[in-house]
This record gives sequence, structure tokens and C-alpha cells, in this order.
Amino acid sequence: MSSSSSFWDNWAERYSKKPVADEASYQTKLRQTREYFKPDMEVLEIGCGTGSTALAHAPFVKHIRATDISKDMLAIAHKKATAANINNVTFEQSSVETLEATNESIDMVMAHSILHLLENKEAAIAKIHTTLKPGGVFVSSTACLGDTMKFFKYIGPVGKFFGLIPLVKVFTVNELVTSLTSGGFVIDHQWQPGKGKSVFIVAKKPAE
Repeated sequence: MSSSSSFWDNWAERYSKKPVADEASYQTKLRQTREYFKPDMEVLEIGCGTGSTALAHAPFVKHIRATDISKDMLAIAHKKATAANINNVTFEQSSVETLEATNESIDMVMAHSILHLLENKEAAIAKIHTTLKPGGVFVSSTACLGDTMKFFKYIGPVGKFFGLIPLVKVFTVNELVTSLTSGGFVIDHQWQPGKGKSVFIVAKKPAE
């Protein structure tokens, strides 16, 4: 699909074997997300990777449509779902830009570790807002390097040029919150486990 998808294809196997960097924080985010679940929910995950989060949440909702740009990541996710006998998660190769979804058709969108990897996070936020039903929920966990690693905006493009890292955008937590609120969302929950850690945000699309 793109150079980014090729990058993640190359990393898929190694990525799948890496332990979660902060297991306690990850479990907290899972629990906080589940507070918003209802059994009849249709959920969309953008950037699902090898499917761990989608599969962990599957028992609590009706259906999860989990998308990623990497076919190799998705192949691993398929194997995990089959091994766990989980049938209400469908995996699909798609980017945010090419994603097809009916307006106001989704109850929740999850986007973990993805907004800072997009060329235009504002366009993605706008698309997510349009896709959600009134009162729908947008859950994200995002690395905001602008608060602790501003210099990365200069070295990041060099690493990307040589294929060492994917595209990484540098912005602060406040800038991310502004992007969400300017995009029509209301922040319902915000949590950051520590300085330099990804910020976890639950934002709601106002009900009509």
C-alpha cells in the first residue's frame, strides 16, 4: 500500500514477539475503555497491528472491525483470532485515508499508537468524527513527542529517509487535545501514566 506498510510488514514478526512496554498502563487503558462498552456496540479499530487489543475487547461488544496497513501484521492477527476461537473480530487491510465506512454507523473508534504516525491527524480526526454515531466514543493512545523530544522533528525525517523508522509527527498533548476539540469532540477522560508516556484520551461526539 505504501512505504509505511512495507516498513511494518518487515517489523511484523519481531513486533509480535515484543512484550508490552508498560503492562500495567496497558491493562488500565483496557479497563477504562471497557467502561464505555455496551454489548450491542459496533467498534472500529484503526491501526490494530497484530490484533491484541481488538481480541482482548472482543467479548464485551457485538463486533470489532480491526484495520491496519500491514498485511503481515494482519496475518498474525488472524492466527491469534483463530487460536482463541474469536469470531466477532474481522480484520481488514486499510489505511485511514482509504477506509470506507458509512457516516454515523460506528459506536466507538479506537486508534492506539497511530495518530502520531499519520501525515494529517486532523483529517483522520475529522473522518472518525463523521463515522461515529451521535454520542459515539473515540478512544486513543498517542505518543506526544513535542512535550519531551522536540528535537525529534529534525532527526525523524532522516531516520525515515533511510528506512530506519516510519513517519513520526511531533506535537504536544495540548496540541492533540486542541485537534480533537477543534474537530468537534468533547474530552471525557484524559490520562497519562507518566512524563513521556503516551496520553490516553476518551473523546465523545456530542449527541444530537
